[in-house]
Amino acid sequence: MQAFFDKWVERLPWPLTAVDRAAGYQHRLSIWQMEVSLTHVFDRPMRGREFFEQVIRDNLDLGRPDRVQLIFGRQVRRNTPSRFATRVIQVGVLPSLHITYKHSGVKQYFKENRALRTETTINNPQDFDVGKDLSNWMYLRQLAAAINQRLLANERISQHCLLSAQGFFRVTEPTVAPSGQRAPGLRIGQPRVMALFAALCRFTPTLNGFRHRDLRPIVQDLLHVSPDDYSASQMTYDLRRLRFKGLIKRIDGTHRYIITTYGRRVAALMTKLHNRIFNVASLAFSDHTALPHPLAQAFKQIDDELAKLVSDAHLAPSKT
Repeated sequence: MQAFFDKWVERLPWPLTAVDRAAGYQHRLSIWQMEVSLTHVFDRPMRGREFFEQVIRDNLDLGRPDRVQLIFGRQVRRNTPSRFATRVIQVGVLPSLHITYKHSGVKQYFKENRALRTETTINNPQDFDVGKDLSNWMYLRQLAAAINQRLLANERISQHCLLSAQGFFRVTEPTVAPSGQRAPGLRIGQPRVMALFAALCRFTPTLNGFRHRDLRPIVQDLLHVSPDDYSASQMTYDLRRLRFKGLIKRIDGTHRYIITTYGRRVAALMTKLHNRIFNVASLAFSDHTALPHPLAQAFKQIDDELAKLVSDAHLAPSKT
């Protein structure tokens, strides 16, 4: 780019006079804005659109400071100037996901109904502690490309959370750890267990792990209890059973823990099952009159159809 500029600057009208140039004045190229994009084309566009809409729903917390810190590879402090939020724009336009860091940001959308487009735009190179000189072009380009990759890697975690039947029972049933110690089961549906899984999802992107005191207030908040109702000893016990189940491991020589790959999958899967299936399915056993009319009507239709099937199969209990 510099060579192209130097070639044409001698042929185009030059605003600087010979006297100015003799005095050392000259033009220098600078970077005011840079956009680096990454496009993945789907061979089945409909599945691609479904995938992207699922990604949006699973990653609404990407704008939180801890996630921004991971995606942009920059430490976020209290005085870091930015509006930490995830913006999802979907009214009247194609759905798009926006995450900001200082003056820069990432945008993701489904392009032309067949490709996932991820764009990092750097509006001020000083956001990343470098100047606007053209010599920083390659560094900024590599940095933006890495941001795109980290965002996709973060989203991939939320999608790859399948477990085999054996893996599911390994979590929910009592087992024996390799050390020979008994690991109690983590039963899905129990409020304390579900709060632990949800809390682990929040710490998935952290690079330096978390401590006892980092996790405990989050679990308390999810349980809607006071510190006295969820004590430090209870947190210690929960960390112990998470560790024996292989969901977390302690960083050598510290009191910090990191989530294992297996732990990320388990926490994401269990949280999804609880929030999207069990919570919704439990409405079928509640009083239909307390539900929104469309949902109550749908449940009533299910009840009527089941009653009809039972009657047609002559399975109705005898009245005699």
